[in-house]
Amino acid sequence: MRLEKINGNSFYIAAPTNIGVFQFKDRYTLLLDTGDNNQQGRKISDILREHNLNVKYIINTHNHIDHAGGNLFFREHFPGTQFYASAEEKLFLENTYLFPAYLYGGSPVEELSRHFLRSKQFLVDDILNPGNIKINEEKFEVISLAGHARGQIGIGTRDRVCFLGDALFSQEIIAKYSFPFLFDIAQQLSTYNTIAELDYDYYVLGHAEQVYNPGELQELLKLNRDNLNYYLELVLDLLIQPKTREEILEELCILKELEIDFKEYYFSLSTVAAIISHLYHQEFLDYQIENGKLYYYQK
Repeated sequence: MRLEKINGNSFYIAAPTNIGVFQFKDRYTLLLDTGDNNQQGRKISDILREHNLNVKYIINTHNHIDHAGGNLFFREHFPGTQFYASAEEKLFLENTYLFPAYLYGGSPVEELSRHFLRSKQFLVDDILNPGNIKINEEKFEVISLAGHARGQIGIGTRDRVCFLGDALFSQEIIAKYSFPFLFDIAQQLSTYNTIAELDYDYYVLGHAEQVYNPGELQELLKLNRDNLNYYLELVLDLLIQPKTREEILEELCILKELEIDFKEYYFSLSTVAAIISHLYHQEFLDYQIENGKLYYYQK
C-alpha cells in the first residue's frame, strides 16, 4: 500500500481496495472508503501519518465490507472523525446484518455472515445527496452511481479527479471474475449513462491498478456495458427452457467455467436474481411453480 498523487490535493492509496484521499489546507484529510478490516485501516493510518496527514472526514462510497471494513478502526482511533454516506448506504452501514440477510434470503448461516458482521455499533454522521456539497470549506460533487449497491455514490474533487467506487470494474477484474456482483441491473445501466457524461480528467476505481484518463475510461465503460449485456442475453437464451434461479447459475458456471466458493455462490446467485428481475420487468419472462420449484422462462 502506498500514497500516490493524482492531481493537486487529490491522492489515492493503492491497495486491494483503493482509498481516495483529499488533503485540505489545514492538513486534515478526507478519506474515500476505509478498506476491508481493522488491519487495513491501520495500514492506511500509518501511510497517512508518514506524510503528516490526519484523518478527519470519511465518505463511504457504499456499504460493502471491502470498502467500509475499516470504519470502526477510524472511529475508535480518530475521535471526532465525521462519517458520510448516502441515505440508502447508511442503512446498511449501521445495520451490518442486512447485507448477508439479503444475500441469503433469510437469517444466514454463520459461514456466510461472519465476514460481514461487526462486534460494535457504527453510526453515520451525515447523509449525502447527489449534487454539490462543501466539506471543510472545499467543494465536492456527489454522484449517484447505484447498481452494484443500491445507494452507491462517487465523489468528484476540484482537482478534476473522480472516485467511482465499484461503479465500473477494471479489465483485470472482468478477466478474472467476468460475472459481476450487481444489486439492480436497471440502475447499473443508468449509471453507465451517468459515467459517460462525466467531465473529469482522472478517474479512480475501487479495484484497479491504474488511474484512468477520459479516453481510457470510455473504453472501460464499453467493456463493462458489453459484459453486462452479454450476460443479460445469455440468461435470456438459457430461459428458452424453464429453469430455476439455481439452475441458471449452474448453467452459467458450466458455460463460463466460473469457479465459486461458498460466499461467492450467494453473490452470484444474487446477481442472477437481479438479472431475472430486470428481464421480468422488461416483460421478457414469465414464471410457473411446479412441484415446489419456481421456474422462469421466455415469453
